Amino acid sequence: MQAIDAEVVVIGAGFAGLAAARRLREAGRQVCLLDARDRVGGRVMAGAVAGQIIDLGGQWVGAGHGRLTALARAAGRPLKPQYVQGDKLLAIGGRQKRYKALIPPVSPAALAGMGWVLWRLRRLQAAVPADAPWRAVHAEALDACTLARWRDRNLPTADARALFDLATRAVLCVESDQVSMLAFLHYLSANGGFEDLIGTLDGAQAATVEGGMHALARSLAEPLGEALQLSTPVVALTQEADGVEVRSETGVWRARRVIVAMAPALAGRIAMAPFSAEREQLAQRMPMGSVIKCQVAYAQPFWRTQGLSGELISEKAVFSPVFDNSPADGGVGVLVGFIDGSEALRWSGRPDERRRAVIDSLVAHFGPQAAEPIDYVDHDWVADPWSRGCYTGVPTPGTLSRLGPALRAPCGAVHWAGTETAEAWCGYIEGALSSGERAADEVLQALAVR
Repeated sequence: MQAIDAEVVVIGAGFAGLAAARRLREAGRQVCLLDARDRVGGRVMAGAVAGQIIDLGGQWVGAGHGRLTALARAAGRPLKPQYVQGDKLLAIGGRQKRYKALIPPVSPAALAGMGWVLWRLRRLQAAVPADAPWRAVHAEALDACTLARWRDRNLPTADARALFDLATRAVLCVESDQVSMLAFLHYLSANGGFEDLIGTLDGAQAATVEGGMHALARSLAEPLGEALQLSTPVVALTQEADGVEVRSETGVWRARRVIVAMAPALAGRIAMAPFSAEREQLAQRMPMGSVIKCQVAYAQPFWRTQGLSGELISEKAVFSPVFDNSPADGGVGVLVGFIDGSEALRWSGRPDERRRAVIDSLVAHFGPQAAEPIDYVDHDWVADPWSRGCYTGVPTPGTLSRLGPALRAPCGAVHWAGTETAEAWCGYIEGALSSGERAADEVLQALAVR
């Protein structure tokens, strides 16, 4: 098998790998970009429901996501503000309420508890550096404490604890006993704070991209031409004195430098020699979150006539949280939402039953009109062979304080990108873009001094 020579091989054609390849090509370097999938975009994936283009993966542009906003502008794709007119729905403690504020109207005791927790989280996250959480004061102690344990110490009422769990599960797609307090505070520090993560308007769900987020991935990939190789899963990296051999099932590449733009759990499936013990441990101790994304279409957005925004948070529903994802030009109505955490594991691999459960959830909260969808589509990210979950890799307790520096530290001539490695906006497409640019800059510097 004849080896193909390249200055740099980038593995993974999600937004991190695409950003790295673009940066390197703009600097005049020869690049090959390889991906196991038959498409670009990684955890961003196009789909359709009721004739409308939708995103089955990453979808939102958050407030402060400057790189992603600029990319949409350059691609000629306007941003559409998230629909928020009307009341939101909260179902907790056996009751359903309508509300408008960021924090739902739970009992006075629960509301006071949530206010205290938000204040406490802001104080704690301020002491956790977004770019190096392992340097935080008391990092090891925070990393040994689960989010569930901290929650129980700081939220005395059942309603407050349930509301807190709903929010944290929606953000990380894991249960609160699976993530450390240090990892959670790092996520807050890197993304503005708790309110930003759960907010629309000025939060992480501020806007969507006309034509779908995947259109931006295609715009990044278009200039690469034959340098982009799809359906090419890499199985091994071998470092030698003069570079790195990259081996897939279909070919071999020899490069001076390699960027692996993948989540640690996925990168760990590539055999690597010499072996990096820290990266191997990260692969085992940063599992992907568990989520299934669902979109349900109706002949019209009937909830709007009821004075509802389409946003739903429910303690018992299979399908929560939910948002309005209807097209800007009117016509059909679309609700988008998620099955996350342990519920995603429960419903993974059960497509027909899952569809019924999702629609039953919508009927329970939006009424009998929700029983008559005109179309339905979902994507089970837990079962996706090249993602193994979403949205991001989540460090288990004890991981960040011991292994955090290995997230970005090059292993010889191998560099690391991916949203998990981002110094800001980690877990989001914005973080993926910045991580790709950072890894490319590392490579450019290394090539320049050689």
